[in-house]
Amino acid sequence: MLYRPLNRTAQPRRGAVVVELAIVLPLLFFLFLVTVDYCRVFYYSQIVENSARAGALYAGDPYSAAHALYADTTTAAKAEADSSISSQFTVTTTNSTDAYGSEVSVTVSYPFTTLTKYPGIPSSFNVTRTVQTRVAPAAPSSN
Repeated sequence: MLYRPLNRTAQPRRGAVVVELAIVLPLLFFLFLVTVDYCRVFYYSQIVENSARAGALYAGDPYSAAHALYADTTTAAKAEADSSISSQFTVTTTNSTDAYGSEVSVTVSYPFTTLTKYPGIPSSFNVTRTVQTRVAPAAPSSN
């Protein structure tokens, strides 16, 4: 067994941990807020994406309006999300025709605000997603 002499010149550092925590705690709190806001943006972008997809599928199906499941494309897009969120949606539908047939684009926008204000980053912006799909023919072709 080795004998280690006591170092009598070193003083106990009883308050060092508290000082280190006081220095690191604001950084940890900031990282926590950034993580929460990032998760919120990701969550809302997924809801907006799913709502735009549901609206595009409804608009691209010629039989969906005949069965009157929803009143229109906007209602179909908003039905995909929670009512507290979908009430703030802005749904825009655009129809176009090209050489291959008709297509429809559904754009869903949601006004997002962060929990806190970050330097250099706007605290309010729109989460917008656009889904484009072909309109199915009303009857199968006889080719």
